Amino acid sequence: MTDSQDSTLDPRSSPAQDSRSNRGTLQFIARQAMMDHGLEPEFPPAALEQARAAEPACGDGGVRDLRDLLWSSIDNDDSMDLDQIEVTERLSDGAVKVLIGIADVDALVPRGSPVDRHAETNTTSVYVAGNIYPMLPERLSTDLTSLGPDVDRLAVVTELTVAPQGEVIGAVFYRALVRNRCKLAYRAVAAWLDGRAELPHAMAEVPGVAEQIKLQDQVALALRAVRRDQGALTLRTIQSQAVFEGDALRDLVPDDMDQAKALIEDFMIAANGAVARFLEAKGFATMRRVVKVPKYWERLVALAAEHGFTLPAQPDPRPLNAFLSAKQRTDPVHFPDVSLAVVKLIGSGEYDVNVPGQPPPGHFGLAVRDYTHSTAPNRRYPDIITQRLLKAAIDGRPSPYALDELRALAEHCTAQEDEAAKVERQVGKSAAAMLLQGRTGETFDAIVTGASEKGTWVRITAPPVEGKVVRNDRGLTVGQQVRVRLARTDVARGFIDFARV
Repeated sequence: MTDSQDSTLDPRSSPAQDSRSNRGTLQFIARQAMMDHGLEPEFPPAALEQARAAEPACGDGGVRDLRDLLWSSIDNDDSMDLDQIEVTERLSDGAVKVLIGIADVDALVPRGSPVDRHAETNTTSVYVAGNIYPMLPERLSTDLTSLGPDVDRLAVVTELTVAPQGEVIGAVFYRALVRNRCKLAYRAVAAWLDGRAELPHAMAEVPGVAEQIKLQDQVALALRAVRRDQGALTLRTIQSQAVFEGDALRDLVPDDMDQAKALIEDFMIAANGAVARFLEAKGFATMRRVVKVPKYWERLVALAAEHGFTLPAQPDPRPLNAFLSAKQRTDPVHFPDVSLAVVKLIGSGEYDVNVPGQPPPGHFGLAVRDYTHSTAPNRRYPDIITQRLLKAAIDGRPSPYALDELRALAEHCTAQEDEAAKVERQVGKSAAAMLLQGRTGETFDAIVTGASEKGTWVRITAPPVEGKVVRNDRGLTVGQQVRVRLARTDVARGFIDFARV
């Protein structure tokens, strides 16, 4: 940016930003943060040219034609990069056949192509307040490789057979030509499933989809029950979503898990596990997404003890989940803060390589031992890698990746996803500081979310933002309710400072 350009895009230009430039300010902060963290905010010309010249992929003789099935998608209201669609069929023995179609991104993003090289650099789409930095050019991710409504698209299908009790008793994989018959949104579907709203308009227009979604929800509940029995953790952390009016930031609202999101999550976990097992059976080394056994289990034991719950000395997800479930029932207001503390002590996920014949590293938080990322190839590079492995296994070809290549990619993808998460957090903090500008001196009810030698942090509820207590923080403990006064905000650095009243 030169001095002659609009100075309102520079967060350092004025302590009080014109609301009309909120989005531009956040985009400036995000772009700089991406470059600071080794990510590319813009596509190189060769990648854009590749996307511009691309044509829809139609497949070949080995592709099944499943366009007549009643496929539907459920995603965010404004999502255009649709990675997956689903359809189910009840079988005569009470089991249900679940078909999950995943966009065949690899068909239009050959390995080593300009688009592929950019995607390998960033490894993920970056979602920040006011903007999205997609991993793939939008000509692909929101069109030619998106399973959008009423268009023919190539997909890689995972066909699961789920027993009435929720066990996956069969899995088949193949390529297919599909057509999304009904594009649905999480909020509308969740409200309908919960009985809080009428049948969504999009669902009412396509006969049979309502019955489909009800059956899918039943299967998802059964799949979830099996994972809960195995010790999958019950967690709920507060994620905020920016609300804009034009380019003006108006609010931050909680983006909570709902029944429709849980449905899709359960299907994706089942599909990812089935893909991992299939590739291992074919003798393929695979990139797994893992959350290893917590290094700080003794601190989790101490945390549970503070809340009157006893955990065993050795790491075990089942009693940990029993503690979390109890807190969710008895103290739902503070449950997100307990969840956040548990997430931090468990540690972040990472990519690892599993070699057939060796014990898989597993995923502590999901209580599964076979888990790869395969269901979001428009948004995550590891999913493109897994898709290439899966297509090779389906076709009877050898693995397209050598073991050393997979290990290097796993390390790189872990590092880049961590950097992307830092960018998202940084911009989220700047958005929160921006929203509170002009409210210095106001008091808020808050809850302590962190207390250590590095400082004390609290979260207020309206808007749901977190800040540091810079005065009178002595003696505060996690979970304690407190009254705080806003002392200072710094949009450029994302600082929000409170003083205890």
